[in-house]
Amino acid sequence: MNRLFLPLLLVTGWQLQAQQIPFDRFHKPAENPILRADSAYHFYCPVQKKEVKWQRADVFNPASIVRDNKVYMLYRCEDNPAAILGERTSRIGLAVSDDGLHFTKFPEPVLYPEPGPFLKYDYPGGCEDPRLAVTEDGLYVMTYTSWNRDKARLSVAFSKDLKKWEKKGPAFLRAHNGKFANDWSKSGSIVTKGTGNDQAIAKINGKYWMYWGELFVNLAWSENLYDWYPLLNDDGSLLQVIAPRKGMFDSHLTECGPPALLTDEGVTLIYNGRNAEDDKADPLLAKGTYTVGRVVFDRNDLKKVIHRSDTYFLKPDLPHEVTGQYKSGTTFAESINYFKGKWFLYYGTADSFVGVAIAE
Repeated sequence: MNRLFLPLLLVTGWQLQAQQIPFDRFHKPAENPILRADSAYHFYCPVQKKEVKWQRADVFNPASIVRDNKVYMLYRCEDNPAAILGERTSRIGLAVSDDGLHFTKFPEPVLYPEPGPFLKYDYPGGCEDPRLAVTEDGLYVMTYTSWNRDKARLSVAFSKDLKKWEKKGPAFLRAHNGKFANDWSKSGSIVTKGTGNDQAIAKINGKYWMYWGELFVNLAWSENLYDWYPLLNDDGSLLQVIAPRKGMFDSHLTECGPPALLTDEGVTLIYNGRNAEDDKADPLLAKGTYTVGRVVFDRNDLKKVIHRSDTYFLKPDLPHEVTGQYKSGTTFAESINYFKGKWFLYYGTADSFVGVAIAE
């Protein structure tokens, strides 16, 4: 087992988030779904060199942040409704809301495949599934999936205004002498801290930290927020801080959700569990269903689990959540914000829409 231990938690700047998230009180308002596809949006693709209807097929899997008393949302858009699941090109759009429920979309995507050094990672599958965090000095950090239809790679981009993004490339490109540069990787949840309705990326013992992963969850550290170093076992394999559990809602995979949040309880990671499709499945849940659970890690040892939910706190139960591209049913959380006295949990559903659940 990796022997990295954090004997003293040193968090500079903001205090710990004192207010705990009321996981047992989330409900889905009548406005759901809050974002959907729209073929009216056009964009000149610099790779295909033609106009494309970049959000014609489906929109889902959102990231969000509160700024200037508004919610800004990044969301994944797919272009071609005739193509099968996984064979479309994804781009990331931006929208803004005054109330957290009704969003105005910006006319063009803000992150997409384009000529340059990262095209080989981003195309033809595109840029998928953003998570969004910000440093105390206002640098926005997006983790997203680069999908070239061969390997999914967890990638990073920086922005000062949420509109213009600088791609920094795959997160593990240089880690451990490139050992994991060509491995499948997804879903980066950077550890954040905060008070009130604000939160920023935490620096713990001089480093930034990120939970990431899909089939299991690993922990990685960084000094610059774009070169990330996964923790390893003594044999050089990736350390698994949590993994799927037979007979439970997360029996097939445990995929990181919104940025992890440092609280008085510990480091809370909301994650997406997929039910297995064989005899390992939770028998009380439809096979293949994505639901949302949580795990809390020790603040003094970010690898150590101190609490993990036995069941989900959010599941697909609205008609549009069990149709669309993914008919087994999906609530796939990627962001949570404290906004105007409420917790807004934003999620993708059925790989087709953006939804929200609110805890007051």
